[in-house]
Amino acid sequence: MESICIAAAVVPSLVWVAPFAALLLCVSILPLIPKTAHWWEHNRNKLMVGLALGGVALVHYGVRGFGVTLHDPSLVGLMERMGFAITTFDGHHATGAGLPAVAGTLGNALFEYIPFIILLFSLFCISGGIAVQGDIPSNPRTNTLILAIGGVLASFIGTTGASVVLIRPILRANAERKRVAHTVVFFIFIVSNIGGCLLPIGDPPLFLGYLSGVPFFWTLRLWAPWAFMLAVLLMIYFVWDTLAWRSESTQVRARVRVRSEPIRVLGRINSLWLLLVVVVVATVIPGRRFPGTNILIPPFLREALELVLVGLSFATTPRAIREANEFRFTAIAEVACLFIGIFVTMQIPIEILNARGEELRLDEAWEFFWATGLLSGFLDNAPTYVVFFHAATVAEFAGRADILMLPEATYVPQPLLVAVSLGAVFMGALTYIGNGPNFMIRSIAAERGVRMPTFFGYLLYSGAVLIPLFVIVTILFL
Repeated sequence: MESICIAAAVVPSLVWVAPFAALLLCVSILPLIPKTAHWWEHNRNKLMVGLALGGVALVHYGVRGFGVTLHDPSLVGLMERMGFAITTFDGHHATGAGLPAVAGTLGNALFEYIPFIILLFSLFCISGGIAVQGDIPSNPRTNTLILAIGGVLASFIGTTGASVVLIRPILRANAERKRVAHTVVFFIFIVSNIGGCLLPIGDPPLFLGYLSGVPFFWTLRLWAPWAFMLAVLLMIYFVWDTLAWRSESTQVRARVRVRSEPIRVLGRINSLWLLLVVVVVATVIPGRRFPGTNILIPPFLREALELVLVGLSFATTPRAIREANEFRFTAIAEVACLFIGIFVTMQIPIEILNARGEELRLDEAWEFFWATGLLSGFLDNAPTYVVFFHAATVAEFAGRADILMLPEATYVPQPLLVAVSLGAVFMGALTYIGNGPNFMIRSIAAERGVRMPTFFGYLLYSGAVLIPLFVIVTILFL
């Protein structure tokens, strides 16, 4: 009991946030520097950097004189079976100092990382088996319709899944046109980010909230700001694309109009596997009981079932469909390599926020929205969500009646959770590095010959279009 009292009283120095900050800065800056851009393209280099900085963070846990609090009850049992002594105090479980603290930190990181990456992997692989072929007419109405479909689809198969399914069809449709970059930019806004806020599988930050105890269907209460942002962005895009369409030459418009090959959707069986992923994520929750029984659901059963569905997708989808989609594992491997380091290094800022969250002086929903959002845009929205989610659980809030109870007798004020969720999902669209699919979509478009804006050019787009809308969201919904 004494060790956990010490752990609660001692807070890591801010110096030890450096590995987390350094890793996020690497993600932000190295792709932009000519001398490091090519080196950074290789996933093994991303993994090496992540593991090295994660190792620095683990040094902190090895040398400090107190343990760590364990986040997952299943991890507590696992560490006890491995022979580590666990102290329980006030409903919390903590390790001892030294090696137990290192093992506990790795356990906390892996018990969060494994569900996160396997869900993304499942959506990425299954969506890669759906191919849309045929001649889609390239005009403002059709492009806007595709973006609208993607904005809805993103919440149900994830921003990654919807982006993988729709980016190539919309690029093929606009292959004849000279001005396409704005379409890809709005695609990132709508499909790769803002569309994914209705369900936890829609966007990685919301899934991390679900893993922290937020009910699966709680995010449906975000429908009003979601609908507002989609409606306004689609209207802006339609006007923008109409002007761009009129600037195209007569020859280009004529070639587009004579296309006649009918549209076909191949690999439709994967819609079933995607639906089953949603069902599995919503119903198979480790630590809870199987419906109608007293049998507890074991750790990682949900993830095992997701991988089974991936296997069924590959078994039931002809290889030619994925070849037509130019399906490769490179993009998801990049996410996997980066995020293992992020999940380890972010343990320290989370610990500091848990201890000093009140010192942030964030009390109002709008403050959480902008703080979460701006950091999400320039760092990465998944770990940023986790940091401010934990800050919201310790924040003072006048409307204490409107709270959401979480596991282990903690709670979060729902207006603050709304603000953190919207900030992470919406403002992940501010830069190429704000959300996992953003840079992937930019790379796919560039490979197809689209002259995409630079990092700062994209920032001009998002600043001009999105920031005014976020101000209106603040006034109307927070």
